[in-house]
Amino acid sequence: MRKNTLFIVGYFLLIFQIYSQNNITPQNTIKIERGESKESIIYKAAHVVPTANQLDALRNEFIAFIHFGPNTFTRMEWGNGMEDPAVFDLKTVDTDQWCRSMKDAGMKMVILTVKHHDGFVLWQSRYTDHGIMSTGFQNGKGDILRELSKSCKKYGLKLGVYLSPADLFQIENPDGLYGNLSKYTKRTIPREVPGRPFKNKTKFEFVVDDYNEYFLNQLFEILTEYGEIHEVWFDGAHPKRKGGQTYNYAAWRELIHTLAPKAVIFGREDIRWCGNEAGGTRDTEINVVAYEVNPDTASVFHDMTAEDLGSREIIYNANYLHYQPAETNTSIREGWFYRDDTNQKVRSADDVFDIYERSVGGNSIFLLNIPPNREGEFSSRDIEVLKDVGSRIRETYDVNLLEGAKGPIELLDGNQDTYLLLENGVDEFVIILNGEKTINRIMLQEAIATHSERVEKHAVDAWVDNEWREIAVASNIGYKRILRFPEVTTSKIRVRVLESRLTPAISHISAHYYKTRPPQLDFSRDKDGVVTIAPMQTVFNWNPIGENAADNLNTGYEVYYTLDGSEPTLNSAKYESPLKVEYKTLKAASYINNARGAVRSEDFGVVKRDWALIGVSSQVNNRPALNAFDAVKRTYWQSEESTENPFISLDLGEKYLLKAFTYTPQTFHSNGMMASGEIQISENGTTWDTVEKFEFGNLINDPTPRTHYFEKPVTTRYIRLLVTGIAGVEKYVTISEIDFL
Repeated sequence: MRKNTLFIVGYFLLIFQIYSQNNITPQNTIKIERGESKESIIYKAAHVVPTANQLDALRNEFIAFIHFGPNTFTRMEWGNGMEDPAVFDLKTVDTDQWCRSMKDAGMKMVILTVKHHDGFVLWQSRYTDHGIMSTGFQNGKGDILRELSKSCKKYGLKLGVYLSPADLFQIENPDGLYGNLSKYTKRTIPREVPGRPFKNKTKFEFVVDDYNEYFLNQLFEILTEYGEIHEVWFDGAHPKRKGGQTYNYAAWRELIHTLAPKAVIFGREDIRWCGNEAGGTRDTEINVVAYEVNPDTASVFHDMTAEDLGSREIIYNANYLHYQPAETNTSIREGWFYRDDTNQKVRSADDVFDIYERSVGGNSIFLLNIPPNREGEFSSRDIEVLKDVGSRIRETYDVNLLEGAKGPIELLDGNQDTYLLLENGVDEFVIILNGEKTINRIMLQEAIATHSERVEKHAVDAWVDNEWREIAVASNIGYKRILRFPEVTTSKIRVRVLESRLTPAISHISAHYYKTRPPQLDFSRDKDGVVTIAPMQTVFNWNPIGENAADNLNTGYEVYYTLDGSEPTLNSAKYESPLKVEYKTLKAASYINNARGAVRSEDFGVVKRDWALIGVSSQVNNRPALNAFDAVKRTYWQSEESTENPFISLDLGEKYLLKAFTYTPQTFHSNGMMASGEIQISENGTTWDTVEKFEFGNLINDPTPRTHYFEKPVTTRYIRLLVTGIAGVEKYVTISEIDFL
């Protein structure tokens, strides 16, 4: 009898659960109950949808970041907060040029860093003098945010703001508000300032301390006096902390939602960080992610950097399921701020376009930083790249090769609100083209606004030689998936959904052709100074059909190079085999049908064949000091933990005239990055004199090679690198390669 009773109770619980499932309405956040079945969790996941603001953010697709401030003039990545505002020695600014360039690139929004970690503000704030009001720009009346807001309206771009929660000026200043241990009391936002009334009469009352009041007052200014704001960008960086300062994010959120109802908040519940600053993308970027706490009421949001954030195995252990798009952010230059046009490298159009296709075409938003120079403009190299990328986007994706095709009208009508439900056992559809077409891109979209992200794996076939041939396979689709593959000529396309959460709803398919460009090149040099030139292989793992898309798309190219610093042309030397390069600048470019690809340039210095180690502070067994000059980037030296400054001493084999030093950090993890140091030389290899001091910033987030150019060239055979600062909290250093130019 007891068994029968338990069976009946269990049966009715199952019926109730199924009934509850079938009555779930699409929501942004859904709670998972304790003991809930896997089937029920998958059902709920299939009903987690974006908010209207999140959907708009995804539809922006390609947006811009602007880092501009004292660091532009000091050439530092992070300031210390105590810079004299006068170092921001701006004479002119051309935000119209910024917006024209962004529009040319196909961007739809720009986010301005109105306050970075140094606390310097780019608008006429009532609540601080540490900003543009204390500079000579426009006699202290200048306002970069106002200028940009006007230009955005002129060019039809949306506007966002990055207001750093960290504030080194408020930390370091004796009267600073950050961590001053003030009491939490009820305060009115905005605080009235004599002679500076607000047109917006909205008032808030929050129980906050001094710094949170300061931050809220500044948010109020930004969100009420510069037009509509579409994104408020917060990061979690903390160069320094003080006084146990905490943030009242609940108050920030209420103020933002009230004053900027169309804005998404980055770094919190609306938009998440992709997990790196290099333009890296996940193979599978699912925006239905797992949370331990309710993200709608949480105050703390940790960065989500794991490779897997939303697979079935991950969400089975979730307490909440939440829709949260990723933003893939990186910079067009090495670093976030402009330094110079000589030594600071700029991404090629190949690189930026590849990131565009991987990010926007991988269910995320692409945020590209373009830092203005000290004349208040984008530099010509940056503009050239932006124009090229915009041209590629338009040439490729403004032309839909499925025009006039036959198939489900919901997929071909260009309306994102219509969709095809793959139900009743149907898991594929066929598109018949209007004649044979040559394609190498397929774009797919799901109806995420109403049906969430449901496709977990899919494949695309082309009709070739009277049979179906698989040309691409990938995991999820989501807002948008761009599939890249070697070009194929076909008259029919078939899409098969191989795995899904409930009934998929596909809203769009289009086919495109990307005109092959000469490939971007890469150099590698061994210890004997022999350089190999080859196409740069972009990390791209959406093509598991056994073929390399880069090789297939870049056939028929030739490489020409120079060693005298001039630009390579078809009249330059043709690359046939590896060549020895020492103390020269190698420039090379690939050509296809007389079209030249991006020029690759690198200064090569002393050959390492005869280098010898004559001293090292310490080394761990599996990371010896020899790794620092073995010409192999995948190896590195690691010192032992110590409170003493690490060093490595070298005999270069003979005397050389040296003009610069390059540090290549290891990229396996973010530990032990060399932040500062000294270059020392010796006549005998035993007594040392310091000839140069250097400092590198933001290595943890941007572990790219850094070059320090000497104030005066030095001649030496014996040289020592003394490490005086290490990024982070580690007490050891890691170095992949040392080079001297």
